[in-house]
Amino acid sequence: MAKHAMVPGAAAALGMALLVLLLEVGVVHGQLQEGFYSDSCPEAEDTVTAAVQDAAGNDPTILPALLRLQFHDCFVRGCDASVLIRRASNDAEVDNSKNQGLRGQDVVDAAKAELEEQCPGVVSCADIIALAARDAVAMTGGPSFDVPTGRRDGLTSNLRDADVLPDAGDPIDVLRSRFAASGLDDRDLVLLTAAHTVGTTACFFVKDRLYNYPLPGGGVGSDPSIPAAFLVELKARCAPGDFNTRLSLDRGSESDFDDSILRNIRVGLAVIASDAALEASNATRALVDAYLGAAAGRFEQDFADAMVRMGSIGAITGDAGEVRDVCSSFNSD
Repeated sequence: MAKHAMVPGAAAALGMALLVLLLEVGVVHGQLQEGFYSDSCPEAEDTVTAAVQDAAGNDPTILPALLRLQFHDCFVRGCDASVLIRRASNDAEVDNSKNQGLRGQDVVDAAKAELEEQCPGVVSCADIIALAARDAVAMTGGPSFDVPTGRRDGLTSNLRDADVLPDAGDPIDVLRSRFAASGLDDRDLVLLTAAHTVGTTACFFVKDRLYNYPLPGGGVGSDPSIPAAFLVELKARCAPGDFNTRLSLDRGSESDFDDSILRNIRVGLAVIASDAALEASNATRALVDAYLGAAAGRFEQDFADAMVRMGSIGAITGDAGEVRDVCSSFNSD
């Protein structure tokens, strides 16, 4: 069968169309970019780092709190700083019970105030959250990595929107579903769970696992997957009715970024149910094993990559949204 030759004019037109398509695709994927503020606000990233350093100097526990802040922002309507909105009516996203104990907003506010002095109306609150989380990882001994910026701030913050957040008591099928809904896979689930290598949790998030866990034969009690000695230890720290005592999420290594959270999960010493749930799926269990074995050398880089992916969920760019003057309220308020 004879092949049809393409006339020069048609070839040129097709080449131009492909070039335009590639440029359009590049714009879509390139709207978040490293060094976005290099011209418009050259000191932006250093200013955020300084704010995080100042806060951590007074209270080192703020570092894992900043990681949690980004997680809770990005899983609800995307990374748009909607979690920072505060209202007297208590009906904003942050007022959802799943955001109980959320901290770090004051660090973002401090960085924002300084940036408004330097370059008014330029740096978004959503980008400050992402940069602060990046700095928190590095300051706890984790990997240093670049964060693409260029996010805009969202225009909506509703209490019920935060119902989609993964919960400390979620089983593995629910966790996988919630991550998938945000465009993240099992590897991201394992890696982002490993962020629990730093920080603490309140007995409030452990109490059901200790005292109100549905048992196979009916009734409630303690989660049977918790090793006996560890169960005694947890109950000694979290007595019935004690909601506020703090427990290390990574037993024995709460202040240092490392892989010990995965080791604890592997041997049954996970504190919260959602961490323990990684052992309940062949896929996630295999990933935990890999990062404790053959893939151990890739753990930090893969974690950084997962943070960048999470930080890109639903990012608002271009002319959409706004750059807030104050992170806790919309410009129209």
